[in-house]
Amino acid sequence: MSVTVLTALSHTWEGRMVEIVDRLPGIAVGRRCVDLADLLAAAAAGHGDVAPVSADLRGLDRDALAHPGAHGVAVVGASPDGDEEQERRLRQLGVQRHVHLATPGEDLVDSLTVPGAAGVAVASGPQQTWPGRDPPTAPVALVTDSTPPPVAPAEAVRGRVIAVWGPTGAPGRSTVAVNPASELAAAGAPTVLIDLDTYGAAVAQLLSVLDEAPGLASAARSELGTLDLMGLARLAVEVSPRFRVLTGIPTPNRWPEIRPAAVEQIIDLSRSLGAFVVLDLGFAIEDDEELSYDTAAPRRNAATLSGLAEADDLLLVGSADPVGLQRMVRAVQGVGQVASPTPRPVVNRLRASSVGADPRRRVEESLARFAGVEGITFLPEDRAATDAALLAGMTLAECDPDSELRRAIAQLAGTFSGVVAPARRASGRVLRRRRP
Repeated sequence: MSVTVLTALSHTWEGRMVEIVDRLPGIAVGRRCVDLADLLAAAAAGHGDVAPVSADLRGLDRDALAHPGAHGVAVVGASPDGDEEQERRLRQLGVQRHVHLATPGEDLVDSLTVPGAAGVAVASGPQQTWPGRDPPTAPVALVTDSTPPPVAPAEAVRGRVIAVWGPTGAPGRSTVAVNPASELAAAGAPTVLIDLDTYGAAVAQLLSVLDEAPGLASAARSELGTLDLMGLARLAVEVSPRFRVLTGIPTPNRWPEIRPAAVEQIIDLSRSLGAFVVLDLGFAIEDDEELSYDTAAPRRNAATLSGLAEADDLLLVGSADPVGLQRMVRAVQGVGQVASPTPRPVVNRLRASSVGADPRRRVEESLARFAGVEGITFLPEDRAATDAALLAGMTLAECDPDSELRRAIAQLAGTFSGVVAPARRASGRVLRRRRP
């Protein structure tokens, strides 16, 4: 079976590479693409099986390289003379196979006909270790000249990703993301909180972090090939010991900057930065954008869909009122149709005034009957505590540690960390300085 090659290489040496490839047994050049857009169009049209690309293609990033893979075209890095700098950049973008003009014929055939190579090969092993003592919360080994290489790197500990998602209507997704994340950090587990809500990012405001602080948008731009563990740690603000926050986009109209390939890389790197990675996701999970375009469409909901697909656990947040519960029932059905973990229901703002006497029993019966949901976590209504925390730009643990809501959230976090929720204390609120 012959292999058809699509080339997208620098014009200064593309002719020589085409001549070499055309001589290989069972391999033929199907199209010589003039630029990245031409390559993506040819891949989408099914004109090839494998595509050698050079690092100097204009607009080359992870999102672009993921496009051929979605159409069954494997991507292989190529350079004129084994240039280490070009190879390094392509590896940062996820391309793991590389060839050059001097590659022996047999090796070149192997690289262009590798079985199951459809799609960009993204490294699945452990991420780089931190080469110093900063940040102190990174759960990675220090690297020194005398440090021997790990015997079994595949067994390196990877952070657990917890997605927090819920339907429209402001059921309290950000509150349920921020406060359990702070509890995990307080329990001794380095935690990274990422605001992936492309409709209404709110984590920066909840934690008194300036909108001007670099965050998700900066990390997404860096995915052009420069983002690494150290770069991500610089962008993720340490708001308290062991608690880092990657703030969301400051205005919703910047959502096109958050590409799915960038989100996947940020989450993957965050697994090496924290024992837990908490994702605050937007409400929308539809793929309706693709219905309006003949070609690959910009996808505003891609950040949420990518977060759900990458997560190990999912907290599905709903509000304890008739409208909120109805939306939660539909959300259980909707999230079951996309790639995501089994949802763990969290009913927020539980109160008798909205659902009647014995609200816990009523909600349990309703969700069991209409959605088949069991094992619900209930968070009580505590407007005084949440208002005080929002006004101060603090977490509940910092602002009102003895509130009933804070203790319920600590119990929820304890199911992940294994740390028992603190008992009620006699002291009042804990105050601390606001963040600059």
